[in-house]
Amino acid sequence: MSAAAATALQSSLRISSQKPSSSPGSSQQPNSLSAAKPKSLLHKHPLYSSTHQNLSLQIKEKILCLEIMGIDSGKALSLNPSLHTTSLHSIHSIISFLQSKGIHQKDFPRIFGMCPKILTSNIKTDLNPVFSFLSQDLHVPENNYRKVINKCPRLLASSVRDQLKPALFYLQRLGFKDLEALAYQDPVLLVSSVEHTLIPKLKFLESIGFSTKEATSMVLRCPGLFTFSIENNYKPKFEYFNEEMKGELEELKEFPQFFAFSLEKRIKPRHIEVMQSGVKLGLANMLRSTDDGFKELLREGGNR
Repeated sequence: MSAAAATALQSSLRISSQKPSSSPGSSQQPNSLSAAKPKSLLHKHPLYSSTHQNLSLQIKEKILCLEIMGIDSGKALSLNPSLHTTSLHSIHSIISFLQSKGIHQKDFPRIFGMCPKILTSNIKTDLNPVFSFLSQDLHVPENNYRKVINKCPRLLASSVRDQLKPALFYLQRLGFKDLEALAYQDPVLLVSSVEHTLIPKLKFLESIGFSTKEATSMVLRCPGLFTFSIENNYKPKFEYFNEEMKGELEELKEFPQFFAFSLEKRIKPRHIEVMQSGVKLGLANMLRSTDDGFKELLREGGNR
């Protein structure tokens, strides 16, 4: 591609980032995508190699558009094959729409990198309902859309009818009443499958001896429990707690955050030190304290 052609193409890909009146206080964004990767880097992209000379101009334009935005085009095209056939006009429309909702241009690499499916969404049937859900169901004001979307870009790739509303209903039925916390701290729970993710985590806690009420209380106190893998987190940690630490379920009920700590880097080494010292130390003090604080606890002989 000649320098003149590249310049013309770059000009054709310009996307206005003028902020709407509904997003006061937002920082001024660049007027185009031209501030991203140098064109020389684009020609080194695998899809530009001599073995891909038969790529259409349309695909090359999309690659350039994605790369200028800071998105790995190869990964995006691989994860979302529909990008091969969607038009640049459609991509630009989605970007403009998100900018109208307060999303900044600098947010796009992470958002689209995590969820390239968004680039081929339907604004009317896919994206608009998500923002209506944020506003009407979670009571998120327009000027905070960006904060929520950046926390969990997968929201934009989730069906409101089939995913977000059922998850919210289930979580509220369990006792999650703080909508602000769900929106800004734990939105990942809303994009988690009720049937395949949320319910199995509760069932596992029940399977190791907790009642339904106790298991529910634990996830309400530590929502992160819903995000941990049963095979890679729960099972090995509980096995160590039960067999090596000889712990009681009451301890886990009081300190469910136990499952949030690394087994190899935190739980095992600190438990070994506690055993060697002969000091009696509760789970919370053993795991929550800093390295210096932990050593101080051992020197002082245990819980304070």
